[in-house]
Amino acid sequence: MGIRPTKLKAFSLQELMVVLIITTVVVGMAFAVLNLVQRQMGSIESIYAIKTDVNQLRRSLWIDFNRYAHITYDPTENVLQFSNEMGERTYHVVDGTIGTQNLEIAFKSLELFFDNQKVTAGEIDAISIRTSLETGHQEIFVFKENTPTTYINQP
Repeated sequence: MGIRPTKLKAFSLQELMVVLIITTVVVGMAFAVLNLVQRQMGSIESIYAIKTDVNQLRRSLWIDFNRYAHITYDPTENVLQFSNEMGERTYHVVDGTIGTQNLEIAFKSLELFFDNQKVTAGEIDAISIRTSLETGHQEIFVFKENTPTTYINQP
């Protein structure tokens, strides 16, 4: 009696190659989708940062317009000056940007108002800023109510 050869159950080399190719395609697609998601998250993050900066400027201007009694714009120095008896604060308006030391926003247009009239210099009581394309064309409009001393101090 001879030894009967036993057949082992196993995969053939061709079957293993097919599984390897399918796995490579699936993993490649997963990395491609992950790359797209990461790019999308990066763009969402940058848009959020820009909107946060614009909202921070809006809040800062709103607080300063209501905190300080005198607000003037000097086009020769390119500064928006806020002042009262307690102190002062300055915003620089240079090369299409407005901001303070910590925050600068690019703008497309800037309009200044006093007593519902557009002005280019001097005392103001409202400001309208239209941000640039990079900051999403947002509009910031901030105003204050004038007190009688505002009109008394006018030249």
